[in-house]
Amino acid sequence: MGDSPYAPHTPTETREMLDAIGVDSQEDLFDIPDQVRFDGQFDIGARSERGVRAEFETTLGRNTDIVELLGRGHYDHYVPSIVDHLADRQEFLTSYTQYQPEVAQGFLQALFEYQSMLVELTGLPVANCSLYDAATALGEAATLATRVRDASGSRVLVPAQMQAGKRRVLENYASGTDLTVEPYPMDDGAVDTATLAEIADEEVLLVYAESPTVRGVVEESLPTVAGVAAGNDALFCLGSDPVALAVLEEPAALGADIVIGDAASLGLGAAGGMGLGLFATRESFLRQVPGRLVGAGEDESGRRAYTLTLQTREQHIRRERATSNICTNQAWVALRAAIHAATLGPDGLVELATDCVTRTGAVAERVDDVPGVEAPVHDRHHFREFAARTDEPARAVAADLADHGFAVHALDDDHLQVCVTETSADAVDEFVDALEVVA
Repeated sequence: MGDSPYAPHTPTETREMLDAIGVDSQEDLFDIPDQVRFDGQFDIGARSERGVRAEFETTLGRNTDIVELLGRGHYDHYVPSIVDHLADRQEFLTSYTQYQPEVAQGFLQALFEYQSMLVELTGLPVANCSLYDAATALGEAATLATRVRDASGSRVLVPAQMQAGKRRVLENYASGTDLTVEPYPMDDGAVDTATLAEIADEEVLLVYAESPTVRGVVEESLPTVAGVAAGNDALFCLGSDPVALAVLEEPAALGADIVIGDAASLGLGAAGGMGLGLFATRESFLRQVPGRLVGAGEDESGRRAYTLTLQTREQHIRRERATSNICTNQAWVALRAAIHAATLGPDGLVELATDCVTRTGAVAERVDDVPGVEAPVHDRHHFREFAARTDEPARAVAADLADHGFAVHALDDDHLQVCVTETSADAVDEFVDALEVVA
C-alpha cells in the first residue's frame, strides 16, 4: 500500500501491519485464481466506432427473442421517452448524494416531490426518498418494529405465499436480531384470517400482508389483518406498489402502520431485477425511518429551500445512535419514478392501474378457455397477473412455451403464473395460440 496514491501508509507502516497479522506480503491476503488474475493486458484490439457497433449488434443478435410474461415483483410498464430525456441530464445523472443543499436544490426538490407522491398514494405522512428494493424495505420495517414496540415480542408473521427472495432478505435481517420469521396460511390466494387470528399473540411485533399478493390477488381482508395486528399491539405492514395504490383503498385508512414495496414499476420498466424501495410510515415513527428524508423549509431570504433533514444512519457524527445502517443513493431511480408519475398525472395513473385489473381478467378468461388449463386458480380479483392450473406438468408446459417464444413462471408441478401489462398486450393472441398447442 505504500506505493498507492490513495493510501497514506508508508512502506514501514505496511510492513508492520503485515508482520502483525503474520503474512509476508499483501499478495498473501488475496486468493485470485490464475485464470482470472489480470496479467497487465486486456487483449482488446483497436476498432473503429463502426466496427464496435457491428460487433455489439452481432453479439446481441444471438440473444433469444422471447416475450416475457413474468411478474412476481418485477413489472414491465411502458416508460415514456420524457423520463429518459429528463433523467439523463448531466446534473441528475452524475449527481451523488445531495449532502450540499446549496448546490443540489433541483434534485432535492425532485426527491421531495417523489416523497409527496408516496404520501398521497399511501395516506401516511412520512415517506423515505429511496431504499434498495421491496425486500430491504420489509427488513427495515421489521427492525423498526423492534425499536418502537414496547413489548418483548420477537415474532414477524408473513404470508406463506411470498416471493422467496424477499423472505430470505427478511430472514437475513432477522438473523442479526432476536426476530423470528413465521408464515401464516393462505386461503384461496389471500390471507386465512381465522388462522392468523389464532396464531397471533402478544409476542408478535409485526404482521405483514400484501395487496396485490405475489400471485396477483387483490387482498380483500386488510382491515381484518390490521385489526389482528392492533389487537395484539403489533404493527401492520402492507406491501404494494405505486401503480396498484392508484386504485386500491388508501393503506392508512385500512390501518397500515407501514407501507413498503417496489416503486420501480414506474420509471424503470423491466430493469433486470433492479428495484426502488418504497417506505412510508406514521409521523410518530419519523426518527426511526431508515435511509434519508428530504424536507422543505426557507432560506435566510425567505425562499423555499430543500435539504436532507434526516439521515438515520448518522454515519457522519453519531454512528452509535444510528437506527439503520442502510446507505443507498437510489435518488436517480426515484427521480425516474417521479417523472413517470408526473407524466401520467393522477388520471393517467388511475387509467394504467384500471387496465391492470381489466386486462388481467380478460386474459385469464381466454386462458381458461384453453383445454387442459384452468384460470385463474383463485376466485378473486387480480392485478397484472394470475395463477393457472395445467393438466400437463407445469414445468414442461413452461419449457414448451419458451420454445414458442414466451416466458412464464412455473410455480410448481401443477401451476403456471402469467403476467400481462400494456407492453406485452399485443402478444396475447400468439400466447394463447401457443398455450393451446403445448397444454
